[in-house]
Amino acid sequence: MTTKSSFFEDVYAVVRLIPQGRVTSYGAIAKYLGTGMSSRMVGWAMNAAIQADPPVPAHRVVNRHGLLTGKMHFGSPHRMQELLEAEGIKIINDQVQSFESLFWNPLTELEM
Repeated sequence: MTTKSSFFEDVYAVVRLIPQGRVTSYGAIAKYLGTGMSSRMVGWAMNAAIQADPPVPAHRVVNRHGLLTGKMHFGSPHRMQELLEAEGIKIINDQVQSFESLFWNPLTELEM
């Protein structure tokens, strides 16, 4: 059985691989880890990522529609957007623009 802390570490390992200027979704990470129904748990891991060492680029994880649903966990309501825009990602109304072309799918990008 996987413990919560080891699941979080598995999530962090995947998130650390997301290239700058790309985004993925909670569900894509869950599917990659073989726990497709645990998107919410991936979200909890991202919420706790502030304490992770080495750092986790949690701002690169959005919902399946490219919305910045986790933005309230970044200390300021605009910090997640600022971090993504610093990587060249355009955000309008909390929505990643060109989401499909920026989407990084660990199932296809990483070898299992």
